[in-house]
Amino acid sequence: MKFADLGLSDELLAAVTAKGYDTPTPIQAQAIPSVLMMRDIIGVAQTGTGKTGSFVLPMIDILSHGRRRALMPRSLILEPTRELAAQVADEFTKYGVNHDLKMALLIGGVQMGDQVKALKDGVDVLIATPGRLMDLFERGKILLTGCDLLVIDEADRMLDMGFIPDIETICSKLPATRQTLLFSATMPPPIKKLADKFLSNPKYIEVARPATANINIAQHKVMVGSSRVKRDVLIELLRNADVKTAMIFCNRKTTVRDLAKTLKQKGFSAGEIHGDMDQPARIAELDRFKAGTVNILCCSDVAARGLDVKGVSHVFNFDTPWHPDDYIHRIGRTGRAGATGKAFTLVAPEDAEAIGNVEKLTGMQIPVYEIGGASAKAERPAREDKPAREDKPARAERAPRARKPEPVAVEAVVVEAVVAEAVVAAEPAEQPRASRPKRDGTKPRPEARQSEPRRAAKRDAADDGDADVWNGPVPSFLGVSAL
Repeated sequence: MKFADLGLSDELLAAVTAKGYDTPTPIQAQAIPSVLMMRDIIGVAQTGTGKTGSFVLPMIDILSHGRRRALMPRSLILEPTRELAAQVADEFTKYGVNHDLKMALLIGGVQMGDQVKALKDGVDVLIATPGRLMDLFERGKILLTGCDLLVIDEADRMLDMGFIPDIETICSKLPATRQTLLFSATMPPPIKKLADKFLSNPKYIEVARPATANINIAQHKVMVGSSRVKRDVLIELLRNADVKTAMIFCNRKTTVRDLAKTLKQKGFSAGEIHGDMDQPARIAELDRFKAGTVNILCCSDVAARGLDVKGVSHVFNFDTPWHPDDYIHRIGRTGRAGATGKAFTLVAPEDAEAIGNVEKLTGMQIPVYEIGGASAKAERPAREDKPAREDKPARAERAPRARKPEPVAVEAVVVEAVVAEAVVAAEPAEQPRASRPKRDGTKPRPEARQSEPRRAAKRDAADDGDADVWNGPVPSFLGVSAL
């Protein structure tokens, strides 16, 4: 099947052909005719299967008829992240070159003034993230009553980011009679519930089993002894795995920053993209990666979904993703549009549960990839150059300290009695507080009469471990000398 068989206009076909495409992907072949027939659509497809084109192309032809009005966009596309929204905007610009259509990009991190001005002039398609759209709607800067076509893209990602309540609010502000297209890589129960509530008799299109990985991606897991050696293992992989361009995913923004810094220090051409960067910085870094200025991009999951960068040869999961669905979207950055790719996941002992959830979701056992020096280093016990602890006698089993010679011809009981008399004589004349009679007339408990010196003497005797032997110095008045 060719694009010419899908019912697209000649102007649109010319733009598609100019970009070097003539054969639609499976999701495009099934979705485009139904969208042109004004059917509601549920599209379940992995990233990298061309699902963006499956709604952008027919929307251009649909919107070519009609006129735009101020503050009332004719169609709305909701994306979970700024990067995805910007990418869809690029697709409209690229394929709508032969049509007189106006588009507005409504995302956070950029000045709101230009966005409001574009809405006042009237737009045919509004591409927005839910947060910025709700902000402008509450300010009265936008009306949704004229929107007849709604696209909810990456719906499962919307769910993960907590946007479902916003989407429900937005849907309630749109005309009841409209066309709705919902696309998702997976179909969890909350998304199914959302589709049942806001879609009318949708056509269900599934081009791959949910949560399966692209068959063009060779997946591997690399077992490491601990998280401390992950950087060394990653660097060895980057040097020995024929890496041309790579995306490295981390679970935390701080890890992204630290890892990018380390790779630069090791001589790699690396960039970074994460949620703490403002939008212009993120776009600039992504453009550097697309242009080849840097060939390694360290990123958080903000870049995991939908970003289409041609020629990514490798994906590395520096951290095993906490959510197994993110694994599918991360490795989907390679092996796109029929190309092949490789994905490596570094698995430390603490990642065992997370990688188990990934394998359970995908229904496959990810093969272990063996590497040389890094693997050996990872499996080596820590501090092996030091002698084993068992060579050193345990504290409780150490030989006792040498004792002074025991007194000769002196009975232990005599010594104890003398010492006791000396201790009593040394006590102060003033009666201790604990031995004074109580105000109510009762006598103190017998043990309270013991003075602190006498109690200390008893403790010393007990601690010595041999209470029947006198080990102290021999009193001079006894007239006895030690051997």
